[in-house]
Amino acid sequence: MSRPEISYADSGVDIDAGERAVELMRSAVARTTRPEVVGGLGGFAGLFALDVTRYRRPLLASTTDGVGTKIAIARALDKHDTVGLDLVAMVVDDLAVCGAEPLFLQDYIACGTVVPERIAAIVRGIAAGCELAGCSLVGGETAEHGDLMEPDAYDLAATAVGVVEADDVLGPERVRAGDAVVALASSGLHSNGYSLVRRVVRGTPLDTVVPELGRTLGEELLEPTRIYALDCLALAAATEVHAYAHITGGGLAGNLARVLPPTLDAVVDRSSWTPAPIFELVGRLGPVSRPELERTLNMGVGMVAVLPDGDAAVRLLADRGVPAWVAGEIVPGTGQARLHS
Repeated sequence: MSRPEISYADSGVDIDAGERAVELMRSAVARTTRPEVVGGLGGFAGLFALDVTRYRRPLLASTTDGVGTKIAIARALDKHDTVGLDLVAMVVDDLAVCGAEPLFLQDYIACGTVVPERIAAIVRGIAAGCELAGCSLVGGETAEHGDLMEPDAYDLAATAVGVVEADDVLGPERVRAGDAVVALASSGLHSNGYSLVRRVVRGTPLDTVVPELGRTLGEELLEPTRIYALDCLALAAATEVHAYAHITGGGLAGNLARVLPPTLDAVVDRSSWTPAPIFELVGRLGPVSRPELERTLNMGVGMVAVLPDGDAAVRLLADRGVPAWVAGEIVPGTGQARLHS
């Protein structure tokens, strides 16, 4: 007697579901298209016609990152339309740090089972983030790994490419003593430190309304990462920016030190801002010490600009709807970022 035939779907990969997901996301992806994009969704590679005549010496910049264990919160709440924004923020804001304009992005979604509606929700978030960053979503990959992942599990990664004029690259070599350190407010936890945060809040249901947060714990934890890329580019176009620091894993001091030359320090005044209630809540519930919080979380600062005229930067950012303040200054030192009260 012949054995029954086995299909790819029987093995855990549903091609029809993947094609359905592509159809559901198509309109969202189309809204991210820039004039330089050649072709559309569905090709083997994304094509982008870079206009090199705009530059004297164009440098391409690329970044790759993911969202991390914040995805566990999205899965627990079965809400998947915001982690795509986080994904975009993590890569395009790293491009902005060196002064690069984000051009295009490609995503990678690995999952246990392709649920078209869930994949489409994720990609709609990615597309929304690309619109906020002014870049195109030119392609991606959804991989169904039933033998490696639980059915409702997934992980995200993305690579973004940008361009910057060689003479305009920002970084430590531009920073000078007397520069102001301008802090740009975060929208919350952003996408770092969630392994610590999830452990701290493990005993609290995500649908619990937390009075000091003014909403449920789950809503707070899923607050999307603020995307600063276009604001950073606008500030650099209008003023003399010397460096940016994207405040991700490692906290404010660790990331700010990355854009300092070995002869200068950044001195930051903690009293210049009050972190949002979620940071105090994590510290209290842990308990987690203040040094550990500052080393792990952004503590209310998502991006830092280093430039001569801090007041002008604060005004410009306010006009763009980004809360910002002068948080410190650059002084002679040994390449360290020092926080004091």
